[in-house]
Parts: sequence; structure tokens; C-alpha cells
Amino acid sequence: MILAILSTRFINGQSRAELEDMRRKNLQEIEYVDRMLKATATQKNENINELRVIGRKLNLREKLINEYGQEISLLEYRISLNSLATEMLEQDLNELKNEYARSIVSAYKATKGTPALAFILSSSDFNQGYKRLKYIQQVAKYRRKETETIETLYNELNSTRERLEKDRKNVNDLKNKEVRQKQMLSEEQNRKERLVTTLSRKEKQLKQELDEKRRIARQIEKEIEKLIEEERKRSETVPMSREMKVIGDSFGENKGKIPWPVDRGIITGHFGLQPHPVLKNVTEDNIGIEITSSGQTKARSVFKGEVVRVFAISGANMAVIVRHGKYLTVYQNLVNVKVKAGDSVTLGQEIGDVYMDNGDGGKSVLKFMVYEEKKKLDPEQWLTKK
Repeated sequence: MILAILSTRFINGQSRAELEDMRRKNLQEIEYVDRMLKATATQKNENINELRVIGRKLNLREKLINEYGQEISLLEYRISLNSLATEMLEQDLNELKNEYARSIVSAYKATKGTPALAFILSSSDFNQGYKRLKYIQQVAKYRRKETETIETLYNELNSTRERLEKDRKNVNDLKNKEVRQKQMLSEEQNRKERLVTTLSRKEKQLKQELDEKRRIARQIEKEIEKLIEEERKRSETVPMSREMKVIGDSFGENKGKIPWPVDRGIITGHFGLQPHPVLKNVTEDNIGIEITSSGQTKARSVFKGEVVRVFAISGANMAVIVRHGKYLTVYQNLVNVKVKAGDSVTLGQEIGDVYMDNGDGGKSVLKFMVYEEKKKLDPEQWLTKK
């Protein structure tokens, strides 16, 4: 039973290591978002993307607090198990000590206090002497075994006490950190509420921005439809190559494992029908996701493929469409495009620079889409989890 209890700490230890790794990654991303927000602090930026960046930071903070809570619960559970193990070890140790003491007394009485050699030599015959020798050997073996068991239990008891003390200290440290994170979360929530209040006074401007976003989405979809139709007509005489079909199959098999189109960034706009962050009873139907990065950012191909479209969008820079068999990936809001239609691209190849808005603290926002022919797909389900 003791071994079963003690073995639990190894399972919990592994779980705690996973939690610590998740917490480290969350803290790194929070620091990244912090730097992004500090870059715009002096500019007094009041826009939707800033609100979404703050929202992402709140999500990360809440996730971090939840992880602290999980780790505290895990440690407290382990403390309760080790406390029980300590009690059982102490009980077993005391019983062994008492049993050992009784065995010594019994052996002393059996030999009547005479030395072992004298006890053997005083035998009435050879058989009795041999039996006494075996008895003494068995007693000696039993004592050695009992001594080793007592020593093992004693060492295990001390180790368990040390773990208990260490876990109690860790719980205390984690609770202090959890309190601090909750304070920071409250401050950030207040900041978000102030920004929402400010933006809500700009209803006309926000509606114009939403209309512009819809216009860009329609233009991209129009280009996709035109591309599909052109390729349909071409396929009547020139079918899709075997290599491109293999690429498409491979792309499909790698759902959830596709690398990000930028080296670093956070998702500030999600796919599909989403409630507007400020306007009440207003939704926006996103055809892709928005990834916000800080500073100069390169857009890279997420998979091997062929560039099939490079086009400009009025007021929204350039867009590039790459074919991967029956799948298409779209990279929009680019400048300094490095590829042209007909180019083959490899995994991670640079496509262009994401437009950097110096008026928005140097943020770069990539609009990224995934299609299966005309069907819009959620890019987050295809990208590897960070």
C-alpha cells in the first residue's frame, strides 16, 4: 500500500512538469504581448486591433491563473498522500523496531546469555550442536534483514518528510504568484473596459471599418472563384499533375501540424461568425484569421506548393494565393512580395513582408486563409498548436 501511495508522486511529478512547461510558454507569450502594447502606449491608440491584443492578453492571463490553480491542487493532493505515507512509514518503522528488540531478547533467552561459541560447544552431541549453529545463523540473517529494512524505511521516511516540506513551500509560492496574477488580470480587465467605452463612441468609424473588411473579403473570394473557374477550364485539357495531387494529400494529412506563416505572433481575429468586440448585436463573418506580430515580420509559405495568384487590394496592400493540390492558402496585407504566379515554393519560403503600421506601434497584421477549392476552412484547425 505504501509503495502504491509513494509511486503516485512520480505520476504527479510528470504532470507538474507539463504544467510548468505550459506556464513558461504562457509567460513568454504574455511578455511578447506586453512589449507589443508598450510600443503603442505613448501613441494612445484606440482601435479594434489594440482591443483584440488586450483581449488575447486577458485570455493568456486567465489560462495562467488556471494553471497555477491546477498545480496548487496537484501539490496539495500530493501533500495529502505523502502525509498519509509518512504516518504509515512511522507506524511500520516503530513496529519493526519493537519486533527487532523482541527478537534480540528472545535470542538472548534462548542462549541463556552465553556467547555463541560457548552455546554451540555446550551441546550434548553433534546433532544438537549443528542445530544450534543453524539457529544462530538464522538469527543473524534475520537481524541483518531487519536492520536493512529498518534503514530503508528510515531513509524513505526522511525523503518523504523532505518532499512534504518542499511541496508546502512550493504551494505557498504558487499561491502568492496566483494572487499577483489575479491583481494584474483585474487591472487589464479595467483597461479593456475603458477602451471599449472609448471605442463605443466611434460607432460610425467602426461600421466603416467593418464595411471595408467585408469589401476586402469579397474581393479575395472573387479572386478565388475566378481562379477555380480558370483552373476548371484548364483541367479539361491539362489535368492536375500527379505531384500536385501528392502535395494535396500530404497537406490534408498534416491538419493540425502545419507551421505558422509568421515566425512569431498572436491570433487577434478568429475564423467564422464572431461577435463584434464593441458594436452591440453586430457580427462579422471572417473568411480567415488575423495574426498580429510586432515589428518587421516575414510571411512564409506554410507548405510546399505553387503560387497561382499575386494581386493588389485597394487600401489593403497585396495578397498571394498558393496552391497545395486541392487546397489553397492565402496571405494578405503584404508588401515587398518576393514571388510571382507560376513560382514553386517550399515549406517556410519567404513570400513577402507583412505590412508594418508605424502609426500603430509597429504592429504587423497578416490575414491568413485556408481553402479547399471554394470551401473556406478554419486556419486554426490546420496550424500547429503553440
